[in-house]
Amino acid sequence: MKLTNTGLQNRSEWEDKGYILPSYDRASMVQKTEKQPTWVHFGAGNIFRIFPAALQQRLLSKGLAETGIIVGEGFDYQIIDEVYEKHDNMTLMVTLKSDGSIAKEVIASVAAAYKCDQQFSKEWAFFQKTFRSPSLQMVSFTITEKGYALKRGDGSFHPAIEKDLLSGPEQNIMFLPRLVALMYERYLADGGKLALVSMDNCSHNGEKLQDAVMTIAQAWEEKGLVKEGFVSYLQRDVSFPWSMIDKITPRPDAKVEAMLKADGFEDTSLVITDKNTYTAAFVNAEEPQYLVIEDDFPAGRPHLEDVGVYFTDRDTVNKVERMKVTTCLNPLHTTLAIYGCLLSHSLISEEMRDPQLKRMVEIIGYEEGMPVVTDPGILDPKAFIDEVLTVRFPNPFMPDTPQRIATDTSQKLAIRFGETIKSYLGSDQLDVQDLKLIPLVFAGWLRYLMGLDDELNPFTPSSDPRLEEAQAYLKDIKIGMKGPFPALEALLKDESIWGVNLQKIGMADLVLSYFAELIAGKGAIRATLIKYVQ
Repeated sequence: MKLTNTGLQNRSEWEDKGYILPSYDRASMVQKTEKQPTWVHFGAGNIFRIFPAALQQRLLSKGLAETGIIVGEGFDYQIIDEVYEKHDNMTLMVTLKSDGSIAKEVIASVAAAYKCDQQFSKEWAFFQKTFRSPSLQMVSFTITEKGYALKRGDGSFHPAIEKDLLSGPEQNIMFLPRLVALMYERYLADGGKLALVSMDNCSHNGEKLQDAVMTIAQAWEEKGLVKEGFVSYLQRDVSFPWSMIDKITPRPDAKVEAMLKADGFEDTSLVITDKNTYTAAFVNAEEPQYLVIEDDFPAGRPHLEDVGVYFTDRDTVNKVERMKVTTCLNPLHTTLAIYGCLLSHSLISEEMRDPQLKRMVEIIGYEEGMPVVTDPGILDPKAFIDEVLTVRFPNPFMPDTPQRIATDTSQKLAIRFGETIKSYLGSDQLDVQDLKLIPLVFAGWLRYLMGLDDELNPFTPSSDPRLEEAQAYLKDIKIGMKGPFPALEALLKDESIWGVNLQKIGMADLVLSYFAELIAGKGAIRATLIKYVQ
């Protein structure tokens, strides 16, 4: 059983083993897409393959669409060669259900997939032609939050971006200038209106994309590298809808691989690309999923509302994102990530069977966060967090690890916890001093920076752009010290880490008190959790 057009010809072999195969005429879909493209997506990774691509498959299966998606990859070219091309642009979607069963479906809604780079002249010409087409309605993105960054931390442009700003649309180093070059192609051809839709899991994603696109276009027009009127076209005819996406998609799991091999599925080998991306012919993910998009599509759009996508106004998208990121999911994930590493857990689901950690996220979610939760109206915050804590996180078949979630924690604390603290500070009815477990998370991160688990065995903290900087504050702190830890004072004042100045709001002393207990000795982390959580 090989995941190729030829391998799928014996449909009964697949269907007898529970695989759902495409029910539409794929060859016709590919032809129609090339003639009248409607949807281009950039970012060929796992979240796209198992979520937006699966949504379009539903539309094709229901007869609500006739065209598929054209995929472009501007960064990790190996995934095009070793995953898309090798498997005729198809993906095996494996849904991990909480009862231990898996659902297996071949997703075939990708009509074409190419590297998006001017150095590949044939592929670039294809994208130029596609962007000139008046039928194109939307271009979506899953390129990660880092993909929208034009500038370094000091405010200066990244050197490669600086070169692209000077070179114009003909030849670019980075992906975003290539995107703007394609938009310039559409402008020159009078291709018409278009929606550029970020589907990345970051706050105000549409705004980030718009700022980047307009910065590049304005620089080119000011330097005379593009015709006058290009910037006006982008401002007038191109929209940048905001969105909120939510679906946990871990790297391909060995247990899933074994189950597929037992079926006779041959394409299970893991591909680790040059960009350190883990992928395979199959993608495994949880069953729950949410996609909320601002309904601003000047050229029309696919009927994604018929397959579970919420279309609404920008304010509601912002509220849904705030609900998820600051209260109902992300803070709980980060809590489990930090303490999971400290207590040597290897799975998020395993942590939900740990009585102290389970109770800790319940208190942070229901008791500390819920009083200031943002209710978006279209989703019930209480029902959302119920699903997170009773279905999603405890799913024993989700191979998600605290070590993966702990990546870039310094970039997450301010939004995931700082916003709740700010809401308490701004309330006439709530007292920030009533927050007891959020400060314990902060103290846990300080303990995490020491790179020693509760048994005092060393571990390697996950990658984080500010890891070395933060660890430097703790270089002279040893297990067993009792404080007062003056070396941590500057770190606790850093609003870019916590979202607030912990010393100024009176929370620093509590964090340091917890920290002293967490470093008391072997087993101190567990003892502290028992003391304050249960």
